[in-house]
Amino acid sequence: MRVLLTGGTGFIGSAVLRALRHADHEVLAIVRSQESETAVNEQGATGVIGDLRDAAWLAATLRGVDAGVHAAAAGDGTDPQINTSVVDAAVEAFAGTDKPFVLTGGIWTYGDNTAIVEDSADDPPALTRWRVPLEHRLLEDAARGIVIRPGIVYGHGQGIPALLANGPRDDDGALLVPGGEQHWTTVHVDDLAELYRLALEAGTTGAIYLGTDDGSPTVSELGTALGETVAHETADAARDRLGADFADALLLDQVADSARTREALGWSPVRPPLVEDPIFTRAG
Repeated sequence: MRVLLTGGTGFIGSAVLRALRHADHEVLAIVRSQESETAVNEQGATGVIGDLRDAAWLAATLRGVDAGVHAAAAGDGTDPQINTSVVDAAVEAFAGTDKPFVLTGGIWTYGDNTAIVEDSADDPPALTRWRVPLEHRLLEDAARGIVIRPGIVYGHGQGIPALLANGPRDDDGALLVPGGEQHWTTVHVDDLAELYRLALEAGTTGAIYLGTDDGSPTVSELGTALGETVAHETADAARDRLGADFADALLLDQVADSARTREALGWSPVRPPLVEDPIFTRAG
C-alpha cells in the first residue's frame, strides 16, 4: 500500500515508519520542516512538508494514497485542534472508499479500570477527554476507520517511563513517584508499530484495538526495578509538580487484556516487559 503517515519523526510514528517500510509499504510522511523531511527520506519514506491544521490540503493529499496513519503528537497543547483537522480530512477523503485510516488514541481513555477490554466504557481524564468524540466520529463516518489505544509506551530510552526513571528525589534521596500502587498498562513501541501495520493490512472496519502487553507493573514495582528507594508522592503533591491534568492521568490504576486484538490481528508482543527494559535495569 501507499500509506500517508503523520508523526514520522516522533516516538511512535518513527517506529511505525520502520515497520511499514520493513513490510515493503510505500510511505508518504507529512513533516513540518526540511530537517524532518531529510530524516524520513533517510528511513525510506517520501517526506512532504505540510500543515496538519489545513484539513483541505490534507484531504487532497489523502486522496492520492491507499491508507493513512495519524501518529503525530504536537506536545504544545494543540493536539485537539490538529486531531480535529486530521479526522475532518480523513472522513472527507476516505468516506465511501475501502481505504483504512488509523487514528492513535490512548489507554487513559478508559479511566480507572483494572479489567480493560476493547469495548470497556470510556471514562477519560481531563487530559485526554477531547479524544473520545473524534475517535467515534472516525469510526462512524470513515469507511474503514480504526482506532488504536496503546498502553503507556516505552522503548529506546523514551516515553513516560523514562521520565519516571529520571525523576526527582526527596530530601532523603528517595525517587519520587506519583502515587505508587497504581498499575500502568504498557507496550513496547516496536511491538506497537507492528500492531499498526497489522491493523492496516487486516481489512477491518470500525474497530478499536488495544495495544497492550502482558505487563501491568505498579509504579512502586518500577521503582524497585530501578534498584531505588521509592517515595510515594501524594496526589496533591503530584498535581503541584506535574500539573493537575497530567498527574491525574498518571495516577490512574489500569490493567488491560488485549486478547481480542491479538486474536483478531494475529498480533503477539515479543519485546521484554517494561521492568526488564534497559532504562530500568540500567543495562543500556
